[in-house]
Amino acid sequence: MWRLKVAEGNHPWLRTTNNHVGRQVWEFDPNFGSKEERDEVERAREVFRANRFQMKHSSDLLMRLQFARLNPLELDLPVIKLGENEQVTEEKVTTSLRRAISRYSTLQADDGHWVGDYGGPMFLLPGLIISLYVTGALNTVLSPEHHKEMRRYLYNHQNKDGGWGLHIEGHSTMLGSVLSYVTLRLLGEGANGGDGAMAKARDWILSHGSATAITSWGKMWLSVLGVFDWSGNNPLPPEIWLLPYILPVHPGRMWCHARMVYLPMSYIYGKRFVGKIKTLVFELRKELYCIPYDRIDWDKARNECAKEDLYYPHPMMQDILWATLHKFVEPVLLHWPGNRLREGALNTVIQHIHYEDENTRYICIGPVNKVLNMLCCWIEDPSSEAFKLHIPRIYDYLWIAEDGMKMQGYNGSQLWDTAFSVQAINATGLVEEYAPTLFKAHNYVKHSQVLEDCPGDYVTGTVTFLKEHGHSLQQIMAGLFLTALLKD
Repeated sequence: MWRLKVAEGNHPWLRTTNNHVGRQVWEFDPNFGSKEERDEVERAREVFRANRFQMKHSSDLLMRLQFARLNPLELDLPVIKLGENEQVTEEKVTTSLRRAISRYSTLQADDGHWVGDYGGPMFLLPGLIISLYVTGALNTVLSPEHHKEMRRYLYNHQNKDGGWGLHIEGHSTMLGSVLSYVTLRLLGEGANGGDGAMAKARDWILSHGSATAITSWGKMWLSVLGVFDWSGNNPLPPEIWLLPYILPVHPGRMWCHARMVYLPMSYIYGKRFVGKIKTLVFELRKELYCIPYDRIDWDKARNECAKEDLYYPHPMMQDILWATLHKFVEPVLLHWPGNRLREGALNTVIQHIHYEDENTRYICIGPVNKVLNMLCCWIEDPSSEAFKLHIPRIYDYLWIAEDGMKMQGYNGSQLWDTAFSVQAINATGLVEEYAPTLFKAHNYVKHSQVLEDCPGDYVTGTVTFLKEHGHSLQQIMAGLFLTALLKD
């Protein structure tokens, strides 16, 4: 049975600045839980499966069942049920609020924060699985139980038409469908497995243009795996990081999540890295395309995009720029003497990657660049300390509920949820009654503020979802200030 562990970290390759306060990791323990509890978990899974098309979101029942066992609640407050024309009184409202806060307080972790699911996107887990597969670490890092729950998650969020969306509520897209299909295959599912679900997914992919119509992030991941040719990608030249910062096109001026994703992507593209070609890769080359792999027009594939994925058409100038880089600039940079500039750019990029890794304790700003940075460290040196430091932080991103195991959009939203929870409790006017809950929350907030600067950058005093994460978030800053004022 799966067990949630909070504020723990005894791995030799884990680094911490606050004794792992806020860290939440699921571990499988075959001896954990009674038969009745295991049966209850299975019932929750069956109910979700039966209603998956009507209710896309889980109710976090595995977490709630564990906290109900750890923090049993005995209420002597009556359940308030109002008739259609019954008067709403202060007493009835206050009683309902006390019941709600008492229940909510049982979901507070020992370190003071509230835990919960932060999943939804369907393009996160595939990047992790592909990275672990090409580095040869898939079956070392993830147990058979991890594989089982990840397959459960992917099947539970497959749409009726056989495809997968960009997120769990989305219509089927080529990006979601191809990456989810590939992930299931890498996790051990057969081409015709899942009681017909895999065949249905493959039919959706082939009937909507095949994997050549996947979007740019998908083209990149498939190229890493070896089921898409790098010549079918529009250029991501690492040399752009050598431009003077004063220029408006320098990637350092991009939105943080854009630049921190395209940083490692440019390294992988510059290296044209491809994992070891295994039997499964050859099988996927046959399964994902309408024509033989060696007959695909990769230059045409560069700009192909399924209509289900195309939210905004490419401007002509963008296509002209990409064509120029692809046909004229890249050939120069791949051969002497241009390859010396490419080598210098790659060295600059990997230094930026290491800076990001070290200052986030290898959590990184988010799940996309987390797995990309990890892959870059392995490409640079498969035996490197950096790659080893990345491994234990993978588990920080994994969350399990009755719908299966997913990769979260962050390593949690701990401080954000805690700040909102404190504000909500304060708004009821019942602060004194729930002082122990609020003091625990305040203690968590106190241990979550960033107190160290990154080399060359001033960040002391800022806050983020989790202190180890390191990247400041202004909306959390506002909540933190209000939370601190409420405590005072």
